Amino acid sequence: MDLAHSSSAAGRSRSLSERFRALRSASVSLVSPLSDADATIQSMPDASPAKWHLAHTTWFFETFLLRDHPGGYRLFDERWPYLFNSYYEAEGERHARAARGMLSRPSLDEVLAYRAHVDEAMEGLLGREELADLIALGIAHEEQHQELLLTDIKHALWRNPLGPAYGDLPSGVMDRGEGALGWIEHPGGIAMIGHKGAGFAFDNEGPAHRVLLEPFALSPRLVTNREWDAFIADGGYRTAGLWLSDGWAWVQENAIAAPLYWREGEAFTLGGWRVRDPEAPVTHISHYEADAYATWAGMRLPTEFEWEVAARDSDPAAGVQCDGLAVHPVGSGQLFGDCWQWTRSAYLPYPRFRPAEGAVGEYNGKFMSGQCVLKGASCATPRGHSRATYRNFFQPYQRWQFTGLRLARDL
Repeated sequence: MDLAHSSSAAGRSRSLSERFRALRSASVSLVSPLSDADATIQSMPDASPAKWHLAHTTWFFETFLLRDHPGGYRLFDERWPYLFNSYYEAEGERHARAARGMLSRPSLDEVLAYRAHVDEAMEGLLGREELADLIALGIAHEEQHQELLLTDIKHALWRNPLGPAYGDLPSGVMDRGEGALGWIEHPGGIAMIGHKGAGFAFDNEGPAHRVLLEPFALSPRLVTNREWDAFIADGGYRTAGLWLSDGWAWVQENAIAAPLYWREGEAFTLGGWRVRDPEAPVTHISHYEADAYATWAGMRLPTEFEWEVAARDSDPAAGVQCDGLAVHPVGSGQLFGDCWQWTRSAYLPYPRFRPAEGAVGEYNGKFMSGQCVLKGASCATPRGHSRATYRNFFQPYQRWQFTGLRLARDL
């Protein structure tokens, strides 16, 4: 299949088996601080209940592996595919996305039983080499939903006037490494972009192709809360000339005056309301805000191609990424981690891109319109999930994810 690429090295099946079991256990651990009510609520149409994330990722394995490959598997509940299909038109009708929070039943315990049932059945498929690419895709898919589960529950808890905490934030202060490096400069020229060779990648990361880059420089760190405060104090949200037209209309229509989760000198975190750290990376900003700030600073956002080339020799598992439960950006001086970084690039197909046949071909390709590319990884991204070629994407107004920015300039 073309949707995922993976190596054929000996022992891959065993490695996939270990990764599958660890992944499924980690997802269950993420809901351990939640009550059934916590896991059921949906705070906005863009978010989904934690319980739904657990069930949808299980539906993925049940549908595309257990159901579609011989082995005598019977669906756990024939009614549930309607509830837990997300957007796969080829899989038929489904429950409305905006109404997922109305699914008080099945209960969290029933969903966990569903997961256990599918996990047991999957044991018979984990060693089958011909299914390795599809299993790897399912693992990467669930890792994405682990991040969504954390960001969605953060939004839901923020909507609660009590400001409850999901859990304790990591203790200790990471060495931010600020000032250790100058700007990351690149002379430009022809660069090869996209995934090529061994290792897993989503289909939207390829095919590899050439692009022409003009000389540029990339900031060695993310923009901080302190710097964003200066933008606000200088009238950044009140100066139309800084904003893209759609962005200015969005600011006016929604009375936007600060990043999401800010109030006075505090910010809402997965640990509840906390005093804002001025030196931590600013996060939960839209593409519109990121672009306006870059204009105010006399710079610009990088293109996705510039970012990829600059990050090619960086460790994608470095920086502040998710190793446990509650997460929070603190700054690490790395290209990966803390926040997904907005680029100025539209999310479009690469030259010669073709989606895979069948329902799994709906995974990425059909969203290549009206969205912007983000690069890197966030504090909620499972460590090891991202890479330089990875293309995250959201609509330009969305900001409930851990999204921030890194400046670029022309040379």
